Amino acid sequence: MAGKNLADPTALAKIGGLEVVAKLLVEGYMIGQHKSPFKGSSVEFVEHRQYYPGDEIKHIDWRAFGKTGNYYVKEYEEETNLRSYLMVDCSGSMAYQGATISKFNYARQLAAALAYLLLSQRDACGLMTFDTKIADRWDPSTNRQSFQQIISLLEARRPGRETQLSEVFPLILPTLKRRSLIFFISDCFDRLEPLTAALRLFRAARHEVVLFQVVAPEEEEFTFKQPTQFRSLERAGHNVLADPYRLRKQYLDKYNRFCADLARECGNAGVEYLKLRTDSPYEKALGAFLDMRVRRMGRG
Repeated sequence: MAGKNLADPTALAKIGGLEVVAKLLVEGYMIGQHKSPFKGSSVEFVEHRQYYPGDEIKHIDWRAFGKTGNYYVKEYEEETNLRSYLMVDCSGSMAYQGATISKFNYARQLAAALAYLLLSQRDACGLMTFDTKIADRWDPSTNRQSFQQIISLLEARRPGRETQLSEVFPLILPTLKRRSLIFFISDCFDRLEPLTAALRLFRAARHEVVLFQVVAPEEEEFTFKQPTQFRSLERAGHNVLADPYRLRKQYLDKYNRFCADLARECGNAGVEYLKLRTDSPYEKALGAFLDMRVRRMGRG
């Protein structure tokens, strides 16, 4: 496939499933090793996870097997550079699709690529999807089954109901038992103050947070010209007929102010923020993530 098509998310979506897309994007793209800011100086037992064929038998906890009859593997801190969660918004507004792929399809292709990148570096990677509640969950692991599980969950999920991020985030936080690197991939449609307050809760719990705000070009530019009926993707029957010409300036002023305020508040909270249009190459996000890691290491 030509490099030009690899830079076009809409063209990329037509060539195959998420597994193919992720591998095309990541293979050969600056895959290397990096230190975790959470890694200790000694080999330290962290937790158990289920045994999968291919895991080293020497790591099986035979005492746990004697008690439960199930095979569990001990994970050690030296085996995990990072422990990360991909948090993908699957609320109704993410279904919006203009001239490019939908925000949700962009988000899950990005999540698949990040999962492949993280797991290729032997980082533990997990997934949560959510709307008004947690929809799917796969806890972080480095085992070879993780990528397939994450891909399967992403491919099966469809955008659902409305959500308020500021209400669902506090439901997610107590389920995170160890501090992690958390990627939120969302259009961030919520009121600014409760949204940023919810993000601060994750930082207060000592999680690292990266927020990828996914937007459509039409939301950025408000290119509508003729009288248009705008239909809510989260509230059935909530439709508004409007003249885009009259709305354009007011809409863009409010939209641009919201995005600028969100970026500023994320910076104040210690949350890494990047806005991504659905016509933006995924390399922008992958490169930004690797740059973030380098900066964090330099400060460590």
